[in-house]
Amino acid sequence: MTDCVLGVDLGTSSVKVSAVAKDGTIIAQEGMAFPLRQPQPGYAEQDPEDWVSATTVAIVRLILTDKLKPADIKGISYSGQMHGLVLLDKDNQVLRPAMLWNDTRSTKQREEIMAKMGQRFIKITHNQPLEGFTLPKLLWVKENEPEIFAQAHTMLLPKDYLRFRMTGKLAVDYSDATGTVMLDVEKQRWSQEILQTFEIPASLCPPLVRSIDDTGNIDDWYAEYSGLSPATRTFAGGADNACGAVGAGIDNPTKVLSSIGTSGVVLKYEPDKTTNYDGVLQYEDHAIPDAFYSMGVTLAAGYSLSWFKKTFAADEDFTSVVESAGQSTVGANGLLFAPYIVGERAPYADADIRGSFIGIDGIHQRTDFVRAVLEGIIFSFRDLMAEYEAKGSHFETVVSIGGGAKSPLWQQIQANIFNTRVVSLKNEQGPGLGAAMLAAVGLGWYRSIADCTKVFVQFKDVFLPQPANVKRYQKLHEIYKQIYPSTKEITHELVAYRRENQEK
Repeated sequence: MTDCVLGVDLGTSSVKVSAVAKDGTIIAQEGMAFPLRQPQPGYAEQDPEDWVSATTVAIVRLILTDKLKPADIKGISYSGQMHGLVLLDKDNQVLRPAMLWNDTRSTKQREEIMAKMGQRFIKITHNQPLEGFTLPKLLWVKENEPEIFAQAHTMLLPKDYLRFRMTGKLAVDYSDATGTVMLDVEKQRWSQEILQTFEIPASLCPPLVRSIDDTGNIDDWYAEYSGLSPATRTFAGGADNACGAVGAGIDNPTKVLSSIGTSGVVLKYEPDKTTNYDGVLQYEDHAIPDAFYSMGVTLAAGYSLSWFKKTFAADEDFTSVVESAGQSTVGANGLLFAPYIVGERAPYADADIRGSFIGIDGIHQRTDFVRAVLEGIIFSFRDLMAEYEAKGSHFETVVSIGGGAKSPLWQQIQANIFNTRVVSLKNEQGPGLGAAMLAAVGLGWYRSIADCTKVFVQFKDVFLPQPANVKRYQKLHEIYKQIYPSTKEITHELVAYRRENQEK
Protein backbone atom coordinates (compact mmCIF):
# COMPACT_ATOMS: atom_id res chain seq x y z
CA MET A 1 0.00 0.00 0.00
CA THR A 2 0.93 3.67 -0.05
CA ASP A 3 0.73 6.58 2.34
CA CYS A 4 -2.73 8.13 2.48
CA VAL A 5 -4.98 10.51 4.39
CA LEU A 6 -8.57 10.02 5.48
CA GLY A 7 -11.24 12.59 4.68
CA VAL A 8 -14.19 12.15 7.04
CA ASP A 9 -17.45 13.57 5.67
CA LEU A 10 -19.92 13.70 8.58
CA GLY A 11 -23.33 14.38 7.08
CA THR A 12 -26.85 14.57 8.46
CA SER A 13 -27.80 10.95 7.77
CA SER A 14 -24.47 9.16 7.32
CA VAL A 15 -20.71 9.42 7.41
CA LYS A 16 -18.40 8.62 4.50
CA VAL A 17 -14.68 8.12 5.01
CA SER A 18 -12.39 8.38 1.96
CA ALA A 19 -8.78 7.18 1.84
CA VAL A 20 -6.84 9.40 -0.57
CA ALA A 21 -3.25 8.99 -1.77
CA LYS A 22 -0.69 11.78 -2.26
CA ASP A 23 -1.61 12.10 -5.93
CA GLY A 24 -5.31 12.59 -5.19
CA THR A 25 -6.32 9.02 -6.06
CA ILE A 26 -9.16 7.69 -3.94
CA ILE A 27 -7.93 4.31 -2.72
CA ALA A 28 -11.05 3.24 -0.86
CA GLN A 29 -14.28 4.55 0.68
CA GLU A 30 -16.53 3.25 3.39
CA GLY A 31 -19.65 4.69 4.97
CA MET A 32 -22.25 4.12 7.65
CA ALA A 33 -25.71 5.58 8.27
CA PHE A 34 -27.09 6.79 11.60
CA PRO A 35 -30.59 7.82 12.72
CA LEU A 36 -32.19 11.25 12.84
CA ARG A 37 -34.68 11.85 15.64
CA GLN A 38 -37.61 14.23 15.28
CA PRO A 39 -39.54 13.91 18.55
CA GLN A 40 -41.72 16.93 17.76
CA PRO A 41 -42.49 19.02 14.66
CA GLY A 42 -39.53 21.31 13.98
CA TYR A 43 -37.14 19.26 16.11
CA ALA A 44 -34.11 17.49 14.59
CA GLU A 45 -31.70 15.74 16.94
CA GLN A 46 -28.96 13.10 16.96
CA ASP A 47 -26.93 11.26 19.57
CA PRO A 48 -23.31 12.41 19.09
CA GLU A 49 -22.11 8.93 20.02
CA ASP A 50 -23.82 7.66 16.86
CA TRP A 51 -21.37 9.79 14.85
CA VAL A 52 -18.44 8.22 16.68
CA SER A 53 -19.73 4.68 16.27
CA ALA A 54 -20.57 5.09 12.58
CA THR A 55 -17.20 6.69 11.78
CA THR A 56 -15.39 3.94 13.64
CA VAL A 57 -17.27 1.25 11.71
CA ALA A 58 -16.22 2.93 8.44
CA ILE A 59 -12.57 3.13 9.56
CA VAL A 60 -12.55 -0.50 10.73
CA ARG A 61 -13.92 -1.55 7.33
CA LEU A 62 -11.17 0.41 5.57
CA ILE A 63 -8.58 -1.49 7.61
CA LEU A 64 -10.16 -4.96 7.55
CA THR A 65 -12.07 -5.02 4.25
CA ASP A 66 -10.03 -2.64 2.10
CA LYS A 67 -6.73 -3.74 3.67
CA LEU A 68 -5.44 -0.27 4.57
CA LYS A 69 -2.44 -0.55 6.85
CA PRO A 70 -2.85 1.70 9.94
CA ALA A 71 0.78 2.81 9.62
CA ASP A 72 0.05 4.10 6.10
CA ILE A 73 -2.75 6.40 7.33
CA LYS A 74 -0.69 9.51 8.02
CA GLY A 75 -3.43 12.04 8.70
CA ILE A 76 -7.17 12.55 9.15
CA SER A 77 -9.29 15.64 8.66
CA TYR A 78 -12.99 16.31 8.85
CA SER A 79 -15.92 17.89 7.07
CA GLY A 80 -19.05 18.26 9.15
CA GLN A 81 -22.70 19.19 8.98
CA MET A 82 -22.87 22.81 10.07
CA HIS A 83 -24.51 24.67 12.97
CA GLY A 84 -25.31 21.66 15.19
CA LEU A 85 -25.10 22.22 18.96
CA VAL A 86 -23.29 19.70 21.18
CA LEU A 87 -23.12 20.60 24.87
CA LEU A 88 -20.59 18.96 27.22
CA ASP A 89 -20.37 19.11 31.02
CA LYS A 90 -17.19 19.69 33.07
CA ASP A 91 -16.20 16.04 32.52
CA ASN A 92 -16.74 16.42 28.76
CA GLN A 93 -19.83 14.20 28.83
CA VAL A 94 -22.71 14.95 26.43
CA LEU A 95 -25.56 16.71 28.25
CA ARG A 96 -28.39 16.34 25.71
CA PRO A 97 -28.95 15.19 22.12
CA ALA A 98 -27.32 17.41 19.52
CA MET A 99 -29.65 19.97 17.92
CA LEU A 100 -29.03 19.96 14.16
CA TRP A 101 -28.91 22.57 11.40
CA ASN A 102 -32.47 21.69 10.30
CA ASP A 103 -33.94 22.08 13.80
CA THR A 104 -36.28 25.08 13.62
CA ARG A 105 -37.69 25.32 17.14
CA SER A 106 -35.81 28.55 17.93
CA THR A 107 -37.88 31.17 16.08
CA LYS A 108 -38.59 32.99 19.36
CA GLN A 109 -34.87 33.17 20.14
CA ARG A 110 -34.04 34.41 16.63
CA GLU A 111 -36.56 37.22 17.08
CA GLU A 112 -35.09 38.07 20.49
CA ILE A 113 -31.60 38.33 19.00
CA MET A 114 -32.76 40.80 16.36
CA ALA A 115 -34.86 42.73 18.88
CA LYS A 116 -31.83 43.20 21.15
CA MET A 117 -29.07 43.77 18.57
CA GLY A 118 -30.63 44.26 15.11
CA GLN A 119 -28.21 45.50 12.47
CA ARG A 120 -25.39 45.52 15.00
CA PHE A 121 -25.61 41.72 15.10
CA ILE A 122 -25.39 41.50 11.29
CA LYS A 123 -22.42 43.90 11.28
CA ILE A 124 -20.50 41.69 13.74
CA THR A 125 -21.35 38.27 12.29
CA HIS A 126 -22.11 39.23 8.66
CA ASN A 127 -25.17 36.98 8.98
CA GLN A 128 -28.74 36.99 10.19
CA PRO A 129 -29.46 34.72 13.18
CA LEU A 130 -31.49 32.10 11.32
CA GLU A 131 -33.07 29.26 13.31
CA GLY A 132 -30.64 26.84 11.70
CA PHE A 133 -27.62 28.54 13.27
CA THR A 134 -26.12 27.63 16.63
CA LEU A 135 -26.70 30.70 18.78
CA PRO A 136 -30.52 30.58 18.62
CA LYS A 137 -30.32 26.90 19.64
CA LEU A 138 -28.05 27.73 22.57
CA LEU A 139 -30.49 30.41 23.74
CA TRP A 140 -33.37 27.93 23.38
CA VAL A 141 -31.57 25.56 25.76
CA LYS A 142 -30.83 28.46 28.12
CA GLU A 143 -34.52 29.39 28.22
CA ASN A 144 -36.18 25.97 28.07
CA GLU A 145 -33.63 23.67 29.77
CA PRO A 146 -31.93 25.92 32.33
CA GLU A 147 -30.65 22.96 34.36
CA ILE A 148 -28.83 21.66 31.25
CA PHE A 149 -27.46 25.10 30.41
CA ALA A 150 -26.18 25.51 33.99
CA GLN A 151 -24.15 22.31 33.64
CA ALA A 152 -22.76 23.20 30.19
CA HIS A 153 -19.01 23.66 30.21
CA THR A 154 -18.16 23.45 26.48
CA MET A 155 -19.98 23.92 23.18
CA LEU A 156 -18.87 21.97 20.10
CA LEU A 157 -19.99 21.51 16.51
CA PRO A 158 -20.63 17.96 15.21
CA LYS A 159 -17.31 17.25 13.49
CA ASP A 160 -15.45 18.89 16.38
CA TYR A 161 -17.07 16.48 18.83
CA LEU A 162 -16.05 13.56 16.60
CA ARG A 163 -12.47 14.82 16.48
CA PHE A 164 -12.48 15.35 20.26
CA ARG A 165 -13.48 11.72 20.80
CA MET A 166 -10.56 10.65 18.61
CA THR A 167 -7.94 12.90 20.21
CA GLY A 168 -9.20 14.11 23.59
CA LYS A 169 -8.55 17.72 22.51
CA LEU A 170 -11.20 20.47 22.31
CA ALA A 171 -11.21 22.96 19.42
CA VAL A 172 -13.40 24.43 16.70
CA ASP A 173 -12.18 25.69 13.33
CA TYR A 174 -13.02 29.16 12.04
CA SER A 175 -15.34 28.00 9.24
CA ASP A 176 -17.64 26.21 11.68
CA ALA A 177 -17.25 29.00 14.23
CA THR A 178 -18.72 31.56 11.82
CA GLY A 179 -21.70 29.24 11.40
CA THR A 180 -22.50 29.62 15.09
CA VAL A 181 -23.10 33.38 14.52
CA MET A 182 -21.09 34.00 17.67
CA LEU A 183 -17.84 34.94 15.88
CA ASP A 184 -16.78 38.51 15.19
CA VAL A 185 -15.83 38.01 11.52
CA GLU A 186 -13.62 41.07 11.15
CA LYS A 187 -11.80 40.59 14.47
CA GLN A 188 -11.63 36.80 13.98
CA ARG A 189 -12.47 35.96 17.57
CA TRP A 190 -15.51 35.03 19.62
CA SER A 191 -17.64 38.16 19.96
CA GLN A 192 -17.53 39.34 23.55
CA GLU A 193 -20.34 41.76 22.76
CA ILE A 194 -22.68 38.97 21.66
CA LEU A 195 -21.70 36.73 24.57
CA GLN A 196 -22.27 39.51 27.08
CA THR A 197 -25.54 40.66 25.52
CA PHE A 198 -27.05 37.18 25.84
CA GLU A 199 -25.27 36.23 29.08
CA ILE A 200 -23.35 33.32 27.62
CA PRO A 201 -20.17 32.35 29.49
CA ALA A 202 -17.10 32.87 27.31
CA SER A 203 -15.76 29.60 28.70
CA LEU A 204 -18.37 27.74 26.63
CA CYS A 205 -16.51 28.66 23.45
CA PRO A 206 -13.58 26.34 22.67
CA PRO A 207 -10.20 27.42 21.25
CA LEU A 208 -10.23 28.55 17.61
CA VAL A 209 -7.96 26.84 15.07
CA ARG A 210 -7.41 26.99 11.31
CA SER A 211 -8.74 24.14 9.18
CA ILE A 212 -5.23 22.94 8.30
CA ASP A 213 -3.93 23.13 11.88
CA ASP A 214 -2.70 20.02 13.68
CA THR A 215 -5.21 19.05 16.38
CA GLY A 216 -3.24 16.21 17.94
CA ASN A 217 -2.59 12.56 17.29
CA ILE A 218 -5.13 9.77 17.64
CA ASP A 219 -5.13 9.00 21.36
CA ASP A 220 -4.41 5.55 22.78
CA TRP A 221 -8.05 4.83 23.64
CA TYR A 222 -9.32 5.55 20.15
CA ALA A 223 -6.38 3.76 18.53
CA GLU A 224 -7.34 0.58 20.38
CA TYR A 225 -11.03 1.12 19.63
CA SER A 226 -10.60 1.71 15.89
CA GLY A 227 -7.37 -0.02 14.92
CA LEU A 228 -5.74 3.26 13.89
CA SER A 229 -2.16 4.02 14.83
CA PRO A 230 -1.46 6.55 17.63
CA ALA A 231 1.06 8.05 15.20
CA THR A 232 -1.77 9.23 12.91
CA ARG A 233 -2.17 13.00 13.10
CA THR A 234 -5.48 14.87 12.95
CA PHE A 235 -6.21 18.25 11.43
CA ALA A 236 -9.09 20.57 12.31
CA GLY A 237 -11.15 20.32 9.11
CA GLY A 238 -14.08 22.54 8.28
CA ALA A 239 -17.77 23.06 7.73
CA ASP A 240 -19.25 20.94 4.95
CA ASN A 241 -19.83 23.87 2.60
CA ALA A 242 -16.26 25.11 3.11
CA CYS A 243 -14.82 21.64 2.53
CA GLY A 244 -17.10 21.14 -0.46
CA ALA A 245 -15.72 24.35 -1.94
CA VAL A 246 -12.15 23.14 -1.37
CA GLY A 247 -12.98 19.79 -3.01
CA ALA A 248 -14.48 21.62 -6.00
CA GLY A 249 -11.46 23.90 -6.46
CA ILE A 250 -13.15 27.14 -5.38
CA ASP A 251 -9.88 28.74 -4.31
CA ASN A 252 -9.95 32.20 -5.91
CA PRO A 253 -12.49 35.01 -6.52
CA THR A 254 -12.97 34.25 -10.25
CA LYS A 255 -14.63 30.87 -9.56
CA VAL A 256 -18.13 30.29 -8.23
CA LEU A 257 -19.80 27.02 -7.27
CA SER A 258 -23.22 26.01 -8.59
CA SER A 259 -24.44 23.08 -6.51
CA ILE A 260 -27.80 21.43 -7.12
CA GLY A 261 -28.88 19.00 -4.45
CA THR A 262 -32.23 18.97 -2.69
CA SER A 263 -31.53 22.64 -2.08
CA GLY A 264 -29.26 24.68 -4.31
CA VAL A 265 -26.18 26.68 -3.40
CA VAL A 266 -24.25 29.39 -5.18
CA LEU A 267 -20.96 29.77 -3.33
CA LYS A 268 -18.21 32.32 -3.92
CA TYR A 269 -14.65 32.61 -2.61
CA GLU A 270 -14.17 35.87 -0.71
CA PRO A 271 -10.68 37.28 -0.10
CA ASP A 272 -11.84 40.14 2.14
CA LYS A 273 -13.35 39.81 5.64
CA THR A 274 -14.88 43.29 5.43
CA THR A 275 -17.38 42.31 2.70
CA ASN A 276 -20.91 42.21 4.09
CA TYR A 277 -24.07 41.23 2.23
CA ASP A 278 -26.26 42.44 5.14
CA GLY A 279 -27.38 38.90 5.86
CA VAL A 280 -29.02 38.39 2.43
CA LEU A 281 -26.23 35.91 1.67
CA GLN A 282 -24.46 33.83 4.31
CA TYR A 283 -20.86 34.83 4.98
CA GLU A 284 -18.39 32.38 6.49
CA ASP A 285 -14.72 31.78 7.10
CA HIS A 286 -13.32 29.46 4.45
CA ALA A 287 -11.38 26.29 5.20
CA ILE A 288 -8.58 27.98 3.23
CA PRO A 289 -6.56 30.01 5.76
CA ASP A 290 -7.23 33.76 5.76
CA ALA A 291 -10.00 33.46 3.18
CA PHE A 292 -13.78 33.54 3.34
CA TYR A 293 -16.76 32.43 1.32
CA SER A 294 -20.31 33.61 0.84
CA MET A 295 -23.28 31.60 -0.28
CA GLY A 296 -26.87 31.98 -1.27
CA VAL A 297 -29.38 29.17 -0.96
CA THR A 298 -32.33 28.26 -3.16
CA LEU A 299 -34.39 26.03 -0.87
CA ALA A 300 -36.06 23.85 -3.52
CA ALA A 301 -33.58 23.51 -6.38
CA GLY A 302 -33.23 19.78 -7.04
CA TYR A 303 -36.33 19.24 -4.92
CA SER A 304 -38.41 21.13 -7.50
CA LEU A 305 -37.29 18.72 -10.20
CA SER A 306 -37.76 15.60 -8.05
CA TRP A 307 -41.24 16.89 -7.05
CA PHE A 308 -42.15 17.36 -10.71
CA LYS A 309 -40.94 13.89 -11.68
CA LYS A 310 -42.64 12.19 -8.71
CA THR A 311 -45.91 13.97 -9.45
CA PHE A 312 -46.04 13.78 -13.26
CA ALA A 313 -43.56 11.07 -14.31
CA ALA A 314 -43.27 8.70 -11.37
CA ASP A 315 -42.59 5.56 -13.44
CA GLU A 316 -40.10 7.08 -15.86
CA ASP A 317 -36.32 7.20 -15.80
CA PHE A 318 -35.02 10.41 -14.21
CA THR A 319 -32.40 11.03 -16.90
CA SER A 320 -34.88 10.64 -19.76
CA VAL A 321 -37.29 13.06 -18.09
CA VAL A 322 -34.54 15.69 -17.76
CA GLU A 323 -33.29 15.18 -21.30
CA SER A 324 -36.82 15.50 -22.69
CA ALA A 325 -36.42 19.23 -22.05
CA GLY A 326 -34.25 19.25 -25.17
CA GLN A 327 -37.44 18.84 -27.21
CA SER A 328 -38.59 22.25 -25.97
CA THR A 329 -37.01 25.62 -26.74
CA VAL A 330 -35.05 28.32 -24.93
CA GLY A 331 -37.67 29.81 -22.64
CA ALA A 332 -39.85 26.67 -22.81
CA ASN A 333 -42.10 28.21 -25.46
CA GLY A 334 -42.96 31.13 -23.20
CA LEU A 335 -43.39 29.20 -19.92
CA LEU A 336 -41.64 30.24 -16.69
CA PHE A 337 -41.32 28.39 -13.38
CA ALA A 338 -40.46 29.94 -10.00
CA PRO A 339 -39.04 27.21 -7.70
CA TYR A 340 -40.44 28.57 -4.44
CA ILE A 341 -42.39 25.41 -3.61
CA VAL A 342 -41.19 25.25 0.02
CA GLY A 343 -40.61 28.97 0.54
CA GLU A 344 -37.31 30.68 -0.20
CA ARG A 345 -34.07 31.58 1.58
CA ALA A 346 -32.20 33.99 -0.71
CA PRO A 347 -32.37 36.58 -2.03
CA TYR A 348 -35.96 36.51 -0.72
CA ALA A 349 -36.10 35.34 2.89
CA ASP A 350 -39.77 34.38 2.72
CA ALA A 351 -41.11 31.19 4.26
CA ASP A 352 -44.59 31.72 2.81
CA ILE A 353 -43.81 32.42 -0.85
CA ARG A 354 -44.86 29.54 -3.11
CA GLY A 355 -43.93 28.37 -6.59
CA SER A 356 -45.56 29.26 -9.86
CA PHE A 357 -45.82 28.22 -13.49
CA ILE A 358 -46.42 31.47 -15.39
CA GLY A 359 -47.59 31.69 -18.99
CA ILE A 360 -49.32 28.32 -19.39
CA ASP A 361 -50.78 28.05 -22.87
CA GLY A 362 -52.85 25.37 -24.61
CA ILE A 363 -49.87 24.61 -26.86
CA HIS A 364 -47.59 23.57 -24.00
CA GLN A 365 -46.43 19.97 -23.72
CA ARG A 366 -44.89 18.20 -20.75
CA THR A 367 -41.44 18.76 -22.26
CA ASP A 368 -42.02 22.51 -21.93
CA PHE A 369 -42.85 22.12 -18.24
CA VAL A 370 -39.64 20.11 -17.67
CA ARG A 371 -37.62 22.77 -19.49
CA ALA A 372 -39.27 25.52 -17.46
CA VAL A 373 -38.33 23.75 -14.21
CA LEU A 374 -34.68 23.38 -15.28
CA GLU A 375 -34.52 27.01 -16.36
CA GLY A 376 -36.41 28.32 -13.33
CA ILE A 377 -33.93 26.75 -10.92
CA ILE A 378 -31.04 28.41 -12.75
CA PHE A 379 -32.89 31.74 -12.92
CA SER A 380 -33.12 31.57 -9.12
CA PHE A 381 -29.33 31.04 -9.05
CA ARG A 382 -28.99 34.01 -11.41
CA ASP A 383 -30.80 36.13 -8.79
CA LEU A 384 -28.11 35.11 -6.29
CA MET A 385 -25.32 36.02 -8.71
CA ALA A 386 -26.89 39.44 -9.14
CA GLU A 387 -26.21 40.04 -5.44
CA TYR A 388 -22.53 39.47 -6.16
CA GLU A 389 -22.49 41.61 -9.27
CA ALA A 390 -23.95 44.46 -7.23
CA LYS A 391 -20.74 44.32 -5.16
CA GLY A 392 -18.56 44.41 -8.28
CA SER A 393 -17.80 40.69 -8.59
CA HIS A 394 -16.91 39.14 -11.95
CA PHE A 395 -16.71 35.41 -12.62
CA GLU A 396 -14.67 33.52 -15.20
CA THR A 397 -15.76 29.97 -14.28
CA VAL A 398 -18.79 28.31 -12.73
CA VAL A 399 -18.02 24.87 -11.29
CA SER A 400 -21.20 22.80 -11.54
CA ILE A 401 -21.73 19.91 -9.13
CA GLY A 402 -24.65 17.75 -8.05
CA GLY A 403 -27.67 17.24 -10.27
CA GLY A 404 -26.82 20.16 -12.55
CA ALA A 405 -23.53 18.51 -13.55
CA LYS A 406 -25.16 15.22 -14.58
CA SER A 407 -26.94 16.63 -17.64
CA PRO A 408 -25.09 18.26 -20.57
CA LEU A 409 -28.33 20.03 -21.48
CA TRP A 410 -28.64 21.52 -17.99
CA GLN A 411 -24.97 22.54 -17.95
CA GLN A 412 -25.45 24.39 -21.25
CA ILE A 413 -28.53 26.13 -19.82
CA GLN A 414 -26.35 27.27 -16.89
CA ALA A 415 -23.63 28.59 -19.23
CA ASN A 416 -26.21 30.59 -21.16
CA ILE A 417 -28.15 31.98 -18.18
CA PHE A 418 -24.95 32.82 -16.25
CA ASN A 419 -23.17 34.01 -19.43
CA THR A 420 -20.08 32.31 -18.02
CA ARG A 421 -18.02 29.21 -18.77
CA VAL A 422 -19.38 26.18 -16.88
CA VAL A 423 -17.21 23.18 -15.99
CA SER A 424 -17.80 19.91 -14.14
CA LEU A 425 -15.40 17.73 -12.14
CA LYS A 426 -13.75 14.48 -13.20
CA ASN A 427 -14.02 13.16 -9.66
CA GLU A 428 -16.87 14.79 -7.77
CA GLN A 429 -16.30 13.81 -4.13
CA GLY A 430 -17.21 17.09 -2.49
CA PRO A 431 -16.64 17.68 1.23
CA GLY A 432 -14.83 14.37 1.86
CA LEU A 433 -12.19 15.17 -0.76
CA GLY A 434 -11.90 18.71 0.63
CA ALA A 435 -11.27 17.29 4.10
CA ALA A 436 -8.60 14.97 2.71
CA MET A 437 -6.95 17.95 1.01
CA LEU A 438 -6.81 19.80 4.35
CA ALA A 439 -4.98 16.82 5.87
CA ALA A 440 -2.60 16.64 2.89
CA VAL A 441 -1.69 20.31 3.31
CA GLY A 442 -1.49 19.97 7.09
CA LEU A 443 0.99 17.12 6.71
CA GLY A 444 3.16 19.24 4.42
CA TRP A 445 2.54 17.16 1.31
CA TYR A 446 1.59 20.44 -0.39
CA ARG A 447 2.57 24.00 0.50
CA SER A 448 -0.95 25.38 0.11
CA ILE A 449 -4.53 24.50 -0.75
CA ALA A 450 -3.93 26.05 -4.19
CA ASP A 451 -1.00 23.68 -4.85
CA CYS A 452 -3.06 20.72 -3.68
CA THR A 453 -5.99 21.78 -5.88
CA LYS A 454 -3.80 21.55 -9.00
CA VAL A 455 -3.30 17.83 -8.31
CA PHE A 456 -6.50 16.73 -6.56
CA VAL A 457 -9.14 18.69 -8.53
CA GLN A 458 -9.49 18.03 -12.25
CA PHE A 459 -12.15 19.53 -14.53
CA LYS A 460 -13.76 17.67 -17.44
CA ASP A 461 -16.71 18.95 -19.52
CA VAL A 462 -16.60 22.62 -20.51
CA PHE A 463 -19.69 24.51 -21.69
CA LEU A 464 -19.37 28.00 -23.17
CA PRO A 465 -22.11 30.63 -23.44
CA GLN A 466 -23.92 30.77 -26.78
CA PRO A 467 -24.33 34.51 -27.51
CA ALA A 468 -27.75 34.31 -29.20
CA ASN A 469 -29.19 32.22 -26.36
CA VAL A 470 -27.53 34.42 -23.74
CA LYS A 471 -29.55 37.38 -25.09
CA ARG A 472 -32.79 35.37 -25.01
CA TYR A 473 -32.19 34.32 -21.43
CA GLN A 474 -31.34 37.87 -20.35
CA LYS A 475 -34.77 39.01 -21.59
CA LEU A 476 -36.46 36.05 -19.90
CA HIS A 477 -34.69 36.70 -16.61
CA GLU A 478 -36.00 40.26 -16.57
CA ILE A 479 -39.51 38.80 -16.81
CA TYR A 480 -38.70 36.11 -14.23
CA LYS A 481 -37.62 38.75 -11.69
CA GLN A 482 -41.17 40.09 -11.69
CA ILE A 483 -42.65 36.79 -10.45
CA TYR A 484 -41.74 37.18 -6.79
CA PRO A 485 -43.13 40.70 -6.22
CA SER A 486 -46.18 39.92 -8.38
CA THR A 487 -47.14 36.66 -6.63
CA LYS A 488 -46.00 37.36 -3.07
CA GLU A 489 -49.32 38.57 -1.65
CA ILE A 490 -51.36 36.00 -3.56
CA THR A 491 -49.32 33.04 -2.33
CA HIS A 492 -49.23 34.40 1.23
CA GLU A 493 -53.02 34.49 1.21
CA LEU A 494 -53.20 30.96 -0.18
CA VAL A 495 -50.82 29.66 2.51
CA ALA A 496 -52.90 31.38 5.19
CA TYR A 497 -56.10 29.91 3.70
CA ARG A 498 -54.66 26.39 3.74
CA ARG A 499 -53.51 26.76 7.35
CA GLU A 500 -56.93 27.98 8.45
CA ASN A 501 -58.68 25.09 6.73
CA GLN A 502 -56.24 22.50 8.00
CA GLU A 503 -56.98 23.66 11.52
CA LYS A 504 -60.72 23.16 10.89
